[in-house]
Amino acid sequence: MSVPHRLLAPALVTAALLVGTAAVPAAGTGRPLPGSYVVSRTPGTVPEGIDVRADGTMYVSSDATGALYRGRVTSPRMRPFPAEGATSRGSTRGVHTDRAGRVFSVGRGRLTVHAPDGRLLQAVDAPAGPFGAPDLNDLVITPDAVYVTDWANPVVLRAGLRHGRVGPLEPWADMRGAFPGFPDRYWLLNGIVADPAGHTLLVASNGTEAVWRIDTATREIGRLDLGETSFGADGMVLRGRTLYAVLNYGAPHGVYIARLDAELRTGTVVHRVTGDTFDLPTTLARRGCRLYVVNSQNDEPPGTPPYTVTALDDPMCGSDG
Repeated sequence: MSVPHRLLAPALVTAALLVGTAAVPAAGTGRPLPGSYVVSRTPGTVPEGIDVRADGTMYVSSDATGALYRGRVTSPRMRPFPAEGATSRGSTRGVHTDRAGRVFSVGRGRLTVHAPDGRLLQAVDAPAGPFGAPDLNDLVITPDAVYVTDWANPVVLRAGLRHGRVGPLEPWADMRGAFPGFPDRYWLLNGIVADPAGHTLLVASNGTEAVWRIDTATREIGRLDLGETSFGADGMVLRGRTLYAVLNYGAPHGVYIARLDAELRTGTVVHRVTGDTFDLPTTLARRGCRLYVVNSQNDEPPGTPPYTVTALDDPMCGSDG
């Protein structure tokens, strides 16, 4: 979920759909949920990834330091999460949790798994790619594997999951053959999501300004057809047939939402949420009828504290999967 320090001028002119960011009542309490969350007031944090669990626990990663932060959707202030060894790699990008509450995260060349109390359970190093050292960007956890994107190499890596243990990270899908003639070094792989069964992956590529579909059984790669829309997404969320994505490159910054067909091959962008609500967003999470968007400030690194997450209403709330 990295973005260049200096972004190209927007290639699209789109109308923003203004979605409310006002506080809304917390479920079952009547108390309003915050409209924004302070990840950190420490200069140089540069937040990047996010995960929000069903119980309301929120994790945010730091691209600049490797630190992880934890909070609750009911409180506007997050605190450092004592993830053993996380800062030693110097950068943490993608962060996701599994059903047991374990915290999976990636950065530089390493995938780590932490217990909910911060203990380091596993650390798995990625091999070099065709263009050198790995620069891991995002991950998705499926029933039998963890798939990871590499920002520096046009390769998706895979680590098998067996009895809760993560196997070695190995090159699994080389993207280059899917787009002949495109410069190999500039795929810039970002967000990755999967259907619940783990049969289909969607992989974002800033460089190609597209999202790519991979069949995990055959490893067949094809471009997700969204018509003429430029869709160089950073972080993404897939819920049923709805794809939520953050765009910050080649289009006005914000959240873009597409409705996909049943096979996740084609779709239509149905909502765009752009404007001053965000400060170079990188990715998002969804819980209930709310979206949680990370403001990295990475267009002017390291940005200016406080570093925040913006919450907004999900315009697709109530629609079928």
